[in-house]
Amino acid sequence: MTDKEPSGAEKMFGGFAPALVHFTDDVLFGEVWKRTELTPKERSLVTVAALTTNGNTDQLVFHLGLAKENGNTEAELIEAITHLAFYTGWPQAMAAMAVAKKVFRS
Repeated sequence: MTDKEPSGAEKMFGGFAPALVHFTDDVLFGEVWKRTELTPKERSLVTVAALTTNGNTDQLVFHLGLAKENGNTEAELIEAITHLAFYTGWPQAMAAMAVAKKVFRS
């Protein structure tokens, strides 16, 4: 038996959606994120771009913090979101930038 802290997915969905917790923890973060073809920094930047593009601001909160942990600077992330405004749409970029401001200035 281990005393490890429950994952975010486990805290959110625990016994309610155990398969989703498994796929999140074991497949997405356990296998996909550990692939070596992209660095964690690159993988985080791609993820922030995808979440911004799709307007997934709830998940963006976590992934902006993870992107910083993985070596992206606030300036790089702000620039990426600014750049995306021209490719993905102004509303998505504005919403993502509002999240970034909360995450970086809280």
